Amino acid sequence: MNIWWIRRDLRLTDNPALSAALAEDAGVTPVYILDPLLLAKPAPKRQAFLFNGLRALEQDLKKLGSGLIVREGDPQTEIPRLAAEVNAGKVFAEADISPYARRRDEGLGKIIELHLVGGLGVYPVDAVCQANGKPYTVFTPYSRAWRALPYADLSLPKPKWLAPTPNLNSAPLPETASSAGFPAGEQEAQRRLNQFLEGTIFSYATDRDRLDLEGTSALSPYLRFGMISPRQVLSGARRAIKERLESQARASCEAWINELIWREFYQSILFHFPFVRSSAFRPNYQNLAWRHAPDDFRAWQTGRTGYPVVDAGMRQLAETGWMHNRARMITASFLVKHLLINWQEGEKWFMHHLVDGDLAANNGGWQWVAGTGTDAAPYFRIFNPTLQGKKFDPDGMYVRRWVPELAHVPQSYIHTPWQMTAEHQKNFKVEIGKNYPHPIVDHEFARLRALDFFRSK
Repeated sequence: MNIWWIRRDLRLTDNPALSAALAEDAGVTPVYILDPLLLAKPAPKRQAFLFNGLRALEQDLKKLGSGLIVREGDPQTEIPRLAAEVNAGKVFAEADISPYARRRDEGLGKIIELHLVGGLGVYPVDAVCQANGKPYTVFTPYSRAWRALPYADLSLPKPKWLAPTPNLNSAPLPETASSAGFPAGEQEAQRRLNQFLEGTIFSYATDRDRLDLEGTSALSPYLRFGMISPRQVLSGARRAIKERLESQARASCEAWINELIWREFYQSILFHFPFVRSSAFRPNYQNLAWRHAPDDFRAWQTGRTGYPVVDAGMRQLAETGWMHNRARMITASFLVKHLLINWQEGEKWFMHHLVDGDLAANNGGWQWVAGTGTDAAPYFRIFNPTLQGKKFDPDGMYVRRWVPELAHVPQSYIHTPWQMTAEHQKNFKVEIGKNYPHPIVDHEFARLRALDFFRSK
């Protein structure tokens, strides 16, 4: 009997860890460990999605004749204990790259025979390196090397059956609300991928930044927990390229693949430079004198900055646990550049709310915006939230959806409501300063202040 230790691979199709466990012609016991250290971090929407995904996986396992064993406690205690109960020879798990996961697995490897298998990315995290063996710290050469690696367009099949799970004690999964907007499970992930590949991917390059359109795949939560594999989505994108001859459609498919590469680039950065978990990648930006401005921070958190596109993004995050990537950049830039509040505060807030919250991607994105990381946006790149709104939400549909106070404001004022006269405000059913705030900071003042702040470094 082998143990398949489920971590970030909640699927049966194209699962290298499960396939490796089955390859030895032994029975497999699927197990998930409720690790108190990880669950102690408040992330209710993400945890709800995880637990609902585990329930979906459990049902899929039952259809194959198996089941899911759930234990609660320190994995370094619970995995060896379970291995003794089922007389398991080996434990198979998907390799993870976070500092905590690597410490945990190193400790477990001294106690049991633990086999770590790839699957978190298309390629193993240390496969894309320079000729001298050093990791890339700039995205463009990394992406070239990534694309140059051989790729077999194959997917490991879903098992046709699994041996019955031993009759063992299993802890109940915590009760949670439904993960609104993101039904959990492998079947839903496959449905979303297929829907995306049938049409949206071919306009991705032009529509992906539009806040008012459904121009992205919205697969990030499913990739986060491995309800679909990165190889499956890459293979799907490559098939889509072969199906279309138009250069624009093919370029859109390539643009989406580029986003997958960004995901693996940030995994590589976290793996090779684990200190980014708690500090800036660039040492000269480590000790910046950030503002302590709790009122401004609260206004940002609650979507009350007075800049409609910023507020819309923050309210979408709070309500759904997800935010369009363009909105993530706009809101993050506002916190760091307009308010001069430490990017790490924003990173924590996002991780608290995001259904797809991933340490590597979230850290990489925030450091990019703040100018403290690899491939960082230069300090003088300061998003103008008004222009960003006009460009990526031209009719104001995104703003009106998430900032209902502005529902009746016409397009001409939707991104600058403070410019309305008192008569306009009365006609359009909003009073600036009462039921929707004035901007908490003037853009031009904030821009010049940020330039002085970062230029000193």
